[in-house]
Amino acid sequence: MRVTSLPEAEPRARRVAVGTFDGVHLGHREVIDGADTVLTFDPHPLQVVHPEATPKLLDSFPIKRDLIASRGVEELVVIPFDREFAARSHDEFVEDVLIARLGAERVAVGENFRFGRAARGDAEYLRSRDEFETRVVSLIEVDGETVSSSHIRALVAAGDVGAATRFLGAPFALEGEVVSGDRRGRELGMPTANLVPDDRVVIPGHGVYAATVDGRPAAVNVGVRPTFETGRGVLVEAHLIDFEADLYGQTIRITFLERLRGERRFDSIEGLVEQMRADVEQARRACAAASVSPP
Repeated sequence: MRVTSLPEAEPRARRVAVGTFDGVHLGHREVIDGADTVLTFDPHPLQVVHPEATPKLLDSFPIKRDLIASRGVEELVVIPFDREFAARSHDEFVEDVLIARLGAERVAVGENFRFGRAARGDAEYLRSRDEFETRVVSLIEVDGETVSSSHIRALVAAGDVGAATRFLGAPFALEGEVVSGDRRGRELGMPTANLVPDDRVVIPGHGVYAATVDGRPAAVNVGVRPTFETGRGVLVEAHLIDFEADLYGQTIRITFLERLRGERRFDSIEGLVEQMRADVEQARRACAAASVSPP
């Protein structure tokens, strides 16, 4: 899949899916499927228009890019969203972006999509244009709940990554650079790759999870390690099962499969180590059940 900034996109006939697509959840996938081009925004428009109301995102741009690519899309066109672009009217967005720049022959959006200055553009306006065909995708439900980024965000924050997976269509993932920790895990016989969470992205609720790290089975702790007085704040610590290597400075992707337990304080180091070993075995079984094995 090609990734192109809007100013660099060459006009040609396109079938375009338009949206912010935070999370690329099941509803977003309905909009994207059948398109050869996805048009999205970076950063999230609310970060520019109403920064105080910006939600935690479900994915960083690299993860969103890869999820969109997995739908068989040929091209991802990214609008560098700033105040100047936010000031464009809905008419200008259609005429300058969809028609003149992208040559859209078909446009797909979700039924609640809004665009243009003061969000005056909507699906019905797109349908009123005869320069292209408009496909409007209705909201979908899973387990009686409407699929939405806000609902999935709440599930992830509560630690219910299993339910989040059902709405996303794929397990929730985080990506970041491995940073140096206090090497406590290595001292305890459980070395970890540590990430400091991106404050712009939602993280799973504090606890221990079965997960993968770049496809390898792992046990992951999210939290503040209450057994120790570290003062370091929230950290994501991944113990890669049956794998040991120096990952400092590397970018890794953690995919959360199942929550194993909540985070808790232990009265002794021995009790903590015993629980960590149990966590690893439980994570190993969960990864095996999900058909995850070391590459």
